Amino acid sequence: MSIINRIQVPHHCEDRKLSGRSNPMRNSDTNWAGDRIAFLTPEYPHPNTGNSGGIGTSIKNLAQGLLAQGCAVRILVYGQKTDAVFEDNGIVVQQIKNVKRKGLSWWLTRKKLERIINELYANNEIDLVEAPDWTGITSFIKPKKCPVVIRLNGSDTYFCHLDQRPVKWINKFHEKRALQNADGLISVSQFTANLTNQLFGLNKKFTIIPNAVDMSLFENTVLTETVPPSGVRGLLYFGTLIRKKGLLELPLIFNQVVEQLPEAQLLLVGRDAPDIISGNSSTWKMMQALFSPEALANVTYLGGVSYAEIKKHIEQATLCVFPTFAEALPVSWLEAMAMQKPIVASNIGWAIEMMEDGVEGFLVNPTAHKTYANKIVTLLKDPELQKQFGRAAKLKVAQKFSMDVVAKQSLVFYEGIIAP
Repeated sequence: MSIINRIQVPHHCEDRKLSGRSNPMRNSDTNWAGDRIAFLTPEYPHPNTGNSGGIGTSIKNLAQGLLAQGCAVRILVYGQKTDAVFEDNGIVVQQIKNVKRKGLSWWLTRKKLERIINELYANNEIDLVEAPDWTGITSFIKPKKCPVVIRLNGSDTYFCHLDQRPVKWINKFHEKRALQNADGLISVSQFTANLTNQLFGLNKKFTIIPNAVDMSLFENTVLTETVPPSGVRGLLYFGTLIRKKGLLELPLIFNQVVEQLPEAQLLLVGRDAPDIISGNSSTWKMMQALFSPEALANVTYLGGVSYAEIKKHIEQATLCVFPTFAEALPVSWLEAMAMQKPIVASNIGWAIEMMEDGVEGFLVNPTAHKTYANKIVTLLKDPELQKQFGRAAKLKVAQKFSMDVVAKQSLVFYEGIIAP
């Protein structure tokens, strides 16, 4: 028995009739009446599948939302140590080991993925597969019948451009080819869609559907007094410590905050990363050299922690800071907003599609260190403004970025692609 047949998609979702479609394959061998959506991805947040970043989190949030809409969901995670299948709360997760052969691994792995997709489609287990734009995994994957959708979360070409460094030609080649061959295109932000077209010399139409967060995780979050009795005011950054996320600007910003508020504290949570441009093995070490002695004494770095611990730190923070240069539509911002935290963030591109300056937080260019610091100080000194921004932020997420809203938008798009 092949791996893809060792576990069947669970039958617990509510059957639903899809108007205007009558695919006889849906009623042949399975009891599933809804769409069967697969996600091809290099990462997924589960202990079995290894480390995961924003793409994995956004896929899991969307997958859970699609389950609630009556869909079957299968995650195809390539780059794994073994071939295996398991179930994660109703989501079927299929681990796929890359094919290792010198000079041909990229081709043989794509052909393996193509065979798996074809078999799943032939067995009525999937109707459509979605993949990210990162490194163009679908560039040479051409299923016989199964449509392929690409969702822009930021390609390597895109991030290299924003980070002002050269992109590997092979990555750009695969990413462009994947976009050209796709049956449907989604982008998490209009900014990302426009810049992607520009960088690849394309004129593709992208449907804009943002990333999502699971609002149920934040239902019990209460906006409490964010300046504790001790008077200590806490800033939180959570995410990878890396240049493209503005982590070499943050020390220069925080230095000026401490000059005005000597009691201000900065907490950093996330894994340390090497710096591609300088070759330094640690961004954190580079940051330490940029803090003033007074500011550095008020900085705590925890490294990578569990999601539950991150949530605790968000709850305890006065505000969150995200001085990033390169994003598509960051889930971390949405999580902070969902927990009613005011944000001082970058004003670049995607940011204005997430929040309005002066309504849910402040948006400032990360290189404007003094202006950025002044906005932080303004918020730290004004608990009422913190609460005002926090409430507005949670409302924005509930209305525009909730798992339910985004899943419904995605499902409408998928049904327009899946053949009747």
